[in-house]
Amino acid sequence: MRIAISTSVIQRGQTGVAQYVFSLIRSLQKHAREHHFTLFVLEEDLPLFEFAKATMQIVTVAESFRPPLKNILWHQTKLPRLIRQHKIEVLHVPSYRRLLWPQPCALVATIHDLAPFHVTNKYDWKRMFYGRVVAKQLARRQHEIIAISENTAADIERFFNLPRKNLTVVHNGLDEGRFFPVSKDAAKKIVASHHKIHAPFFLYIARLEYPGKNHIRLIEAFNQFKAETKSNWHLVFGGSDWHGSDVIYQNIRQSPFARDIHSLGFVSTDALPTLYRAADVFVFPSLYEGFGLPPIEAMACGCPVISSSRGSLGEVVGDAAAIIDPENVADLEKQMTILATNADVREKLREAGFARAKCFRWEKTAEETFQVYTRAFSRQKSFAPISLRPDALPAPIAKS
Repeated sequence: MRIAISTSVIQRGQTGVAQYVFSLIRSLQKHAREHHFTLFVLEEDLPLFEFAKATMQIVTVAESFRPPLKNILWHQTKLPRLIRQHKIEVLHVPSYRRLLWPQPCALVATIHDLAPFHVTNKYDWKRMFYGRVVAKQLARRQHEIIAISENTAADIERFFNLPRKNLTVVHNGLDEGRFFPVSKDAAKKIVASHHKIHAPFFLYIARLEYPGKNHIRLIEAFNQFKAETKSNWHLVFGGSDWHGSDVIYQNIRQSPFARDIHSLGFVSTDALPTLYRAADVFVFPSLYEGFGLPPIEAMACGCPVISSSRGSLGEVVGDAAAIIDPENVADLEKQMTILATNADVREKLREAGFARAKCFRWEKTAEETFQVYTRAFSRQKSFAPISLRPDALPAPIAKS
């Protein structure tokens, strides 16, 4: 097969979708011996795909097509021509934000979550409209859809009105070559040297997005924790600035414990495992996730986890984390206090986390994804798109 992957949704490598794309491509490389892979990559993202140059063809996309609207139009107009030019037989678009209306070959899509249906004001109104209305119609044009969790599959079935038989659940994986435990003391020395953090700390890895990632309630819970326990623990955020980050920074400045709250910005792929290993407790109070890799990565590195169960998180972390209601500050503060003061509870969750993390492997994800490519290729000729209402025509969608 001649398979292509569109990679322009990776946001310069600083999102969870980016980690999905990188890890999937790495694990698919073994199939490149028998099948031809093409990656469509924005010009300034080329260094991020250096690892794939030896096994996959990389087609450069002009940087002028990076802005969201131009990128959407590129997918609807220029990409179909490139597909035909390169004789591509299966195209994988790893995000609902860039699904194709034209069908120049077999189309495979990955939908990570339908957060616009769950989190009010997660994006501006244009993106919310695109996620709720336009993407719904585009999804019906795909030959195969991958959902990264059972929760996301249920959402697609409910909100996009797609039959379950058109969906395949393929869980995200874990890179066991990167995420594994080593000496905690050694990791703490590195973090102390690089970030001047010498005290025990709670860690939260997520882009600084308000309200979806729920940083504000975590800051409130930390304030209460510090006031009640007089503890020397710190709170550390790792993630790039996103929609609403100014609100998060304002709340950090207003905290009476602001000097014990650290925002490290985007954490590189190489530095992330060390940060997990150095952390004493990982906290993930997100209001909604289509999967939620960070809790599993933290578990694999030996860090006990406090987690929300919203979206797919309950499905992912199972009983290996201390579960909290992310909208209940008192509940969050209570679990922070328990884990900070009880080494036995931390150890119990640490052991449970190791076992849970072993359930997820990128090699398995890649194999199941490749099977979807094969089905899409075989289904293409007999595929009939789900009928649309007369007012759901391609022209307005192409202009959105």
